[in-house]
Amino acid sequence: MIPELTKSSVSMRDPKRVEQILTSMRNAGSSTLQVISDFDMTLTRFAYNGKRCPTCHNILEDSKLISEDCKDKLQNLLETYYPIEIDSTRSVEEKLPLMVKWWTEAHKLLVEQKIRKDHLVRAVKESKAMLRDGYKQFFDHLHQMSVPLLIFSAGIGDVLEEVIRHAGVFHPNVKVFSNYMDFNDSGVLRGFKGELIHIFNKREGAVLNVEHFKELQSRFNVLLLGDSLGDLNMADGVMNLQNILKIGYLNDKVDERRQSYLNTYDIILEKDETMDVPNAILLYITGQ
Repeated sequence: MIPELTKSSVSMRDPKRVEQILTSMRNAGSSTLQVISDFDMTLTRFAYNGKRCPTCHNILEDSKLISEDCKDKLQNLLETYYPIEIDSTRSVEEKLPLMVKWWTEAHKLLVEQKIRKDHLVRAVKESKAMLRDGYKQFFDHLHQMSVPLLIFSAGIGDVLEEVIRHAGVFHPNVKVFSNYMDFNDSGVLRGFKGELIHIFNKREGAVLNVEHFKELQSRFNVLLLGDSLGDLNMADGVMNLQNILKIGYLNDKVDERRQSYLNTYDIILEKDETMDVPNAILLYITGQ
């Protein structure tokens, strides 16, 4: 039905069910569709030429905006907590307090650096952050078809927006839910706004933003993109949900995580740095 789904990087637990969902979405048309996506390592590349690409937090960590001492401390936090985040033997309940601790400490370190708002543009420009191949078609097509793109991210909203802006695809149909920096009157970072959004509480973020979902009540079909099991709840606030197709990027520790992804995502993309499959699916659903 969609040639891209036969790629060697694509796996499906139940191809028949995927086909049924796609047919139902296509019959309902693009006016009933919304796309809900994670950002880091979902819309952005995981690696390029064998090297890891930076997340929103990494963009700051790799920049000249923070001291070497702060970089070392952030690296220590990463080495301590990232293996826990992707450990398939631990429960979400067990991971939760540790994720909160990680990002609370990381944000505290960033605040101590007195980062200036007007320096973020340069940090993104000089970074090695890359959206996945085919990103322009993805963002532009959604914009042309007036399909809302909701991005839920445990990253830093200000940096995330700058990455999209720098790529020239920050269209009006894009709405971001993330951790936003709070700057003082002089434009210096003094904290972060609202509740911390981390990888395992995006469900709360979705439910808290129920007002936004109310505006989208007629968009009862959801294409969900993520790269972690924590992303699976991002559509929990969607009202009148009829169909949801969950696409998971499996970037890292592929063999040990494959089964848990197959059990929860409808389609998994192993070590695939492109938007080929989401783009093909969108073309199929929208009929163009």
